[in-house]
Amino acid sequence: MPHPERPLRKLGFLTIGLFDPADPAAGHESTLQIIELGERLGFDSAWLRHRHLQFGISSPVAVMAAASQRTSRIELGTAVTPLGWENPLRLAEDLATVDLLAGGRINPGVSVGEPMQYDTVKHELYPDTADVEDFSYARVERFARLVAGEPVREFSGKQGVVEEFSNRVEPNSPGLRERLWYGAGSTKSAVWAGANGFNLLSSSVIFPDKDQEPDFALVQQSQIRAFREAAAAAGNAGARVSQGLVVIPTDSATPAQREKYQRYVDERTPRTAAPQGPRGMMFAQDLIGTSEEVAEQLYAHAGFQEVDEVAFALPFSFEHEDYVQILTDIAGKLGPALGWAPMGGEQLAS
Repeated sequence: MPHPERPLRKLGFLTIGLFDPADPAAGHESTLQIIELGERLGFDSAWLRHRHLQFGISSPVAVMAAASQRTSRIELGTAVTPLGWENPLRLAEDLATVDLLAGGRINPGVSVGEPMQYDTVKHELYPDTADVEDFSYARVERFARLVAGEPVREFSGKQGVVEEFSNRVEPNSPGLRERLWYGAGSTKSAVWAGANGFNLLSSSVIFPDKDQEPDFALVQQSQIRAFREAAAAAGNAGARVSQGLVVIPTDSATPAQREKYQRYVDERTPRTAAPQGPRGMMFAQDLIGTSEEVAEQLYAHAGFQEVDEVAFALPFSFEHEDYVQILTDIAGKLGPALGWAPMGGEQLAS
């Protein structure tokens, strides 16, 4: 069994919250049950992907609100919410409300840029302003200021007998600004996140610089180091970094599950062979095998060597019982092999 130089400090998981369009309620309930299971297994965090006009969670804020009332300890996050679909002021209000309901457990992860397939939806999303919407870093900077409670306007105070107004977003949830994350896929965005007071979410999709060797792990490592350097220069040396890779431990899987999992990995592996598209997009390889085998692969991964917390991504298209098996093995076998111990428990020797 491999031995880390330092133990994994925080263990989380990420789910898309897939559902059948003919019965979407069942899929959302399954997601909530998976989050409840994650808390019982001792996971530190559960993260929700954000999908629009697809068959995955379109409103993670609402799902986190529901999950906050069915859990008491596990942190809840988004990885990530694309701000191009959002009004920053309204999103700040919703997240602060849910954070208060959750007792300060919300970790909003965001990104900027033009919405996917924008030309097909802009007439409904922004019918009057589609051509002038700002999808730059300025949008996330505005969102962060609003979450922090900076003034929105000069007007405040009472008007009439009953109405009383604030000059900032209400409610305000202290500490939420420090729990904002940015989903960065390039060195430029990683440096920007570090310099602007965000934590870093680094996932299984990245974009290398033009002069970088197309090695996913090494590119991810360099981006994380660039983030930490920028964060330290900005006075935020304690900024957090989380890595999100697809890992599929098979320790307790049935033969049928192992066959299905391997087929899933085999179908996705060809895309990892070389950079794709004009920006050279790179995909990480999915890690599959026993927990001991996966741990060995992680310890050899240059990106993993830079972090002490992870949010392992659950495969998109599996069934509820598959997620139960995978999470149970991650918490009971893979996590301890990486030096992690559930909150409140004693660290298990690897």
